[in-house]
Amino acid sequence: MVEHLTDLDAATLSTGDIFSKISSAFSVSCDTDGSDIIITGEDNLGIVRACEALRTMNILAQDNELEPRTVDYIIFLAGKGQTEEFLASSDEIYYTTPSGRSIKAKTLGQHVYLDALRRSELVICSGPAGSGKTFLGVAMAVRAFRNREVSKIILTRPAIEAGERLGFLPGDIEEKVDPYMRPIYDAIEALLGRELFDRYYEKGLIEVSPLAFMRGRNLDDCFVLLDEAQNTTADQMKMFLTRLGMNCRACVCGDFTQIDLPRGVRDGLHDSMEVLQDLKEVSIVSLSNCDIVRNSLVQKIVEAYDKRYNREGV
Repeated sequence: MVEHLTDLDAATLSTGDIFSKISSAFSVSCDTDGSDIIITGEDNLGIVRACEALRTMNILAQDNELEPRTVDYIIFLAGKGQTEEFLASSDEIYYTTPSGRSIKAKTLGQHVYLDALRRSELVICSGPAGSGKTFLGVAMAVRAFRNREVSKIILTRPAIEAGERLGFLPGDIEEKVDPYMRPIYDAIEALLGRELFDRYYEKGLIEVSPLAFMRGRNLDDCFVLLDEAQNTTADQMKMFLTRLGMNCRACVCGDFTQIDLPRGVRDGLHDSMEVLQDLKEVSIVSLSNCDIVRNSLVQKIVEAYDKRYNREGV
């Protein structure tokens, strides 16, 4: 069977190894005569999926250069027949930075996550490194703050590397906390700009502190994000979640593959997902390797470690 695609940008789609990836994924042959793209193969469904992938890439290429990670993801979606669903969700802009950068969902998993953050009081998200858990959570916190839905942003994470014993570190409390909060600082500075972040921080409208400092507080009229939640104990997680007050929205995110707790200690991320799964006010989102949007090498690294874990159980 042969399919001629006459309405696509053959010059763009024939660059790199797009044709070879599609050929391998769908057992077809891809070629171009300079103007048309020609798909040939024995399997009709394979041809349909290949055409679906190419049409989706053609749409995305009109706005941005196609990155290898995007090509791989579109091929993955085409194999599942989900490219139309992805295109419908990829246009929505959730936040625009002062520099004009638009924050959008780059994967279907991210779209589910962002939508949950928009509508739920509490979102608990697990996912691998590079899947956008922290950055998108902070982005929605900033969005809620800038839209005056809340009056304050609170960003926290457990300082597990120091066993929460920050007193052993040199300097004042800000200097002690800074190394653990640096990833959050980076995210919020990228979203607000350094000047605006400093202004809000000095006024106390943005607070960044270790989880240990949440005990005994009532968190009202704020958006609070708990990062690295896999390094909380079940008791610490319960302590945090019971701090949530009136008009408080919360995002809890973490990565099950990066638990630094002592062996045998139950982590709060797993525990909260099990305990709260039936509450309608709580959205539980699980991102996967397919949602990694960092350097494509990151996905390969994560998958390599997953294979070893599944093989050796370590």
